[in-house]
Amino acid sequence: MADAAVRPDPSPRAPDLARLRDLIRLYTPYDAEFPLRIPGVAVARSTQRHEALVHSVQQPALCIVAQGNKSVHIGAEQYEYDTDHMMVYAVNLPIAFQVTNASLSEPFLTFKVDLDPHRIAELTLKLYPHGLSRSQDPRGVQITDVNAAIIQTAVRILETVEHEREARWIGPMLVDELLMRLLLSPAGPMVAQLGQVESKTERVARAIEWIQNHLAEPLTIEVLAEQVHMGLSTFHAQFKAVTGLSPLQFQKNLRLQEARRLLVATVMDAGAVSREVGYASASQFTREYTRFFGNTPRRDMVHLRAGSSGLMAN
Repeated sequence: MADAAVRPDPSPRAPDLARLRDLIRLYTPYDAEFPLRIPGVAVARSTQRHEALVHSVQQPALCIVAQGNKSVHIGAEQYEYDTDHMMVYAVNLPIAFQVTNASLSEPFLTFKVDLDPHRIAELTLKLYPHGLSRSQDPRGVQITDVNAAIIQTAVRILETVEHEREARWIGPMLVDELLMRLLLSPAGPMVAQLGQVESKTERVARAIEWIQNHLAEPLTIEVLAEQVHMGLSTFHAQFKAVTGLSPLQFQKNLRLQEARRLLVATVMDAGAVSREVGYASASQFTREYTRFFGNTPRRDMVHLRAGSSGLMAN
């Protein structure tokens, strides 16, 4: 039985959100994501709404909106989050998103903390020494109500950034506090699975890591299921439950996103890029790329190299 009870927290007060907005503005001089002095902590700003979906790969993280709105698409699911809702990702996921509410005077502002599986495991053991209640939601992403304690802790984290010694010594302790509050929240059971060796979520996370590290190789589901010690049907069902995608769909999404990155970051042409990410057929690559991004690889390459890129994933 779990040692600590999950209980709802009060809604954040307006002054706390206002303070969080002010601090994020302080560390975001222009539209971009900015890693801070405290490891695993970043803030971001966007003054523009997105007219089209922006594609990215989101790593495990807690994302808090201090101002504005955002829509996130993962597989067939769509999530809307704002100042009343936090987004929690427990595994690496290919996502498509749009900032839906932002302006020059009121930019979209976010605060992000990475979720490190090893640290999550250590904190889970402290909070739940007698075991953790089973998560009823198998998904690797969850939207949950924000609460005052988490907002206040985020504020205190950002208040240490200005001072190097505070950021170095106090900042990580405050991050631990925030992670513990997250583990005690309704999203806690899902987050805790990330740090539990051989949990279904952890096994799917290992499978995702393998796919990412062998992106250009053919994907054999039977071999991948065996590597993470799961039966074939169980693995397939659990992978889709966690990510919203089948393993083959997941691989295709990652391949196409890596292809797009290569088109922008290198001098490779579309044919070379298609081979680099594992496509044997250039025509198949062009069809799938166009269907996924709404533009051919060559046209997209020209557009992206001209400087039209999107905001960070959080």
